[in-house]
Amino acid sequence: MSTGDRTYDLVLFGASGFVGKLTAGHLAQHAPDGARIALAGRTESKLQAVRDSLGPAAEGWDLLVADAADEPRLAELAASTKVVVTTVGPYAKYGMPLVDACARAGTHYADLTGEVLFVRRSADANHELAADTGAKIVHACGFDSIPSDLGVYLTAEQAKADGAGELTQTTLYVRQLKGGFSGGTIDSMRTQAIETRADAGDRKIVADPYGLSPDRGAEPSRSGPRPPKATNPLSVAGGILKNLPVRRTADGHWLGPFVMASFNTRIVRRSNALLGHAYGTGFRYQEVMDFGTSAKAPVLAAGMTAGLLGVATGMQFGPGRAVLDRVLPKPGEGPSPEAQEKGRFRMVIDARTTSGARYETTVAAQADPGYSGTAVMLGQAGLCLAFDELPDRAGVLTPAVAMADALTARLRAQDFTLETRRVEA
Repeated sequence: MSTGDRTYDLVLFGASGFVGKLTAGHLAQHAPDGARIALAGRTESKLQAVRDSLGPAAEGWDLLVADAADEPRLAELAASTKVVVTTVGPYAKYGMPLVDACARAGTHYADLTGEVLFVRRSADANHELAADTGAKIVHACGFDSIPSDLGVYLTAEQAKADGAGELTQTTLYVRQLKGGFSGGTIDSMRTQAIETRADAGDRKIVADPYGLSPDRGAEPSRSGPRPPKATNPLSVAGGILKNLPVRRTADGHWLGPFVMASFNTRIVRRSNALLGHAYGTGFRYQEVMDFGTSAKAPVLAAGMTAGLLGVATGMQFGPGRAVLDRVLPKPGEGPSPEAQEKGRFRMVIDARTTSGARYETTVAAQADPGYSGTAVMLGQAGLCLAFDELPDRAGVLTPAVAMADALTARLRAQDFTLETRRVEA
């Protein structure tokens, strides 16, 4: 479906929220001259205040009043623009009508979701429709999950270019992470916890490592023969240690769980499947936090594990959620600009290939991952969808499948590091 006659190039929905404001600011600074941009949300006065704060670049931007539940209005909004970028979550509560509208209108779409159930429902409802209308519905365009998704894609592409075969065991190590998780992210975690506790089918989807694959039957199965249970005490102990969330590697690094791994890994696996398993049918992927080799590293790893376990457990029950609500960030809250300036992240992807080669890809930025960095990633994803030459793919996609090379170039221009190298034995 042609979008050449649309009124706008890009509409930012949820522009008056915390991350929405940051994204609007990024667009005001980095959109090309003449870009036709509009700000959308529920309250015109709040949108006006955002536009007024952005300076001369945004003076001509229109303000569009729309509610996330108003389906006729969302249909009008989607039909008016080439691209919709939305920060309005939790997406399971508020996101599906807008996705539906964009899929029907042939309008490209980008969001910040980190919700497995929402992406699964979006794909089930709209993948074929969006493929027919030409819409690129691209979920997970923030810290969830652009660093993971682009990093693995670049690794596989370099191995292919070198004739080194397909990826096999691949691990993302979070080596540096300074910054906050937004109140919106916490609210999304809360929503998914409530849904999974209430529905066994939802629990099964969230627990499945390949729960976002477009063809579950083509992925590894959990139903195959299981190895015999160990009875020797040393074997039993070894099995327990191997599966502990905190462990030490052979070179002395202490590893612990990464809070976003359960979502990011599923997005990366969906990319592999959508690309015809271009990373390899033997591709196996995980993400962990690397706490280093210092004396305090095991303490930090254990503390992170206990904290994540406490949050995950507390989210499952009403009293626990009430306690967490008093201490965790609320939707719309975020750190000061000074605090955001101190944010940064650095991730290293270590991959082996079928030929025995080894590759490392570094993805890093001097930006707060949950706020200023995410605003850059989302803003550039929206501009990429609006203005760049992209692969001829449509449907419910991932960042790597929809716009990997173009988005990589854009993020490098924003001082993000995305570098792959072959590691010699």
